[in-house]
Amino acid sequence: MPDPRFLHRLSDIPAADWDALHDGSNPFVRHAFLAGLEQHGCLRPEWGWRPRHFTLWDGDALVAAIPGYLKDNSHGEFVFDHAWANAYARHGLDYFPKWLGAVPYSPVTGPRLLARDDVDRAALAEILRAEVQRIGWSSAHVNFHRAEEDATFGADWMLREDIQFQWHNPGEWRDFGDFLAAMDHKHRKNIRQERAKLARSGVTYRIVHGDDASEDDLLAMHGFYLQTFAEYGNAPALTLPFLRHLAAAMPRQLVIFLAHSDGVPVAGALCLRGADTLYGRYWGGATLPGLHFETCYYQGIEYCLREGLTRFEPGAQGEHKLARGFLPTAVRSRHWVAEPAFAEALADWCASERADVARYAQALAEHSPFKSADPT
Repeated sequence: MPDPRFLHRLSDIPAADWDALHDGSNPFVRHAFLAGLEQHGCLRPEWGWRPRHFTLWDGDALVAAIPGYLKDNSHGEFVFDHAWANAYARHGLDYFPKWLGAVPYSPVTGPRLLARDDVDRAALAEILRAEVQRIGWSSAHVNFHRAEEDATFGADWMLREDIQFQWHNPGEWRDFGDFLAAMDHKHRKNIRQERAKLARSGVTYRIVHGDDASEDDLLAMHGFYLQTFAEYGNAPALTLPFLRHLAAAMPRQLVIFLAHSDGVPVAGALCLRGADTLYGRYWGGATLPGLHFETCYYQGIEYCLREGLTRFEPGAQGEHKLARGFLPTAVRSRHWVAEPAFAEALADWCASERADVARYAQALAEHSPFKSADPT
């Protein structure tokens, strides 16, 4: 049986050993990204993030892992379980600390059960559950895992689902004109008007990758990020040193869209690029009509079409994305709860939630901006 260990620092594992456990297509599980969060002040104990990466070892060889954290709250997870914590408190039980397998602050679907083969992958969830139970933590959670990993989880891991809005190229769009041509007249006209109005204002765009980004570019993007968080009254987690780290360690995977007016940056969107997907993460900027949609959505779609990427995931939530070509897509998470009575009640709750999400997805599908496949 592999030897299980919870590690407090990802830097305790050589980057090559960690990255050998995944195919490299998703930037968020790369050692450079996860270790960078730890090394550059993005994970603070007062925000509830304490690294506890779950690993399996065969002697000195790392054979499987899940990026993981011991959580004292549910900050920055995007899978909301506040009602669960409140129910525990009402019954005099401690929900925190809990263990979470996830990428901090990133509601992005990707591999979570990292291993070289299915045998080691299958062992991860079961050994993790046993270890969490042995230690006495209330629960274990794995957020935004891939659908292909479903079979790895036992029946006692409850499934939750939610909806995100994502762009997918069916393979027939060569440029933005092809994309618009697939839409009905109303939505095509609205997008053209939004883009034309902003263009008339004189706003232009620069797209810089990490190895193209100057210090001024990084300062501008981080300033826009801070501005957005200040406007919403939230505490920003990503530091400027972390952004510099991404530019150096992941130079072609960091993509920044910078809007300029009269030669001065007025908005920016921070993205990461995977093998076939662009991931929109953060934005900030001036309050010009259409600036948000162009910076966060249309520039990204054009980038994907030009670069041959087939997917664009612009972030969580936002029904306004539907009218701009981002269709409802299911995302998932798994949850194991130690207390039997709560586990039984929550299993029913999760089933009811999944039914509600399915009805919501069906209602959204009826408002697709694209032409009907059957014009009759």
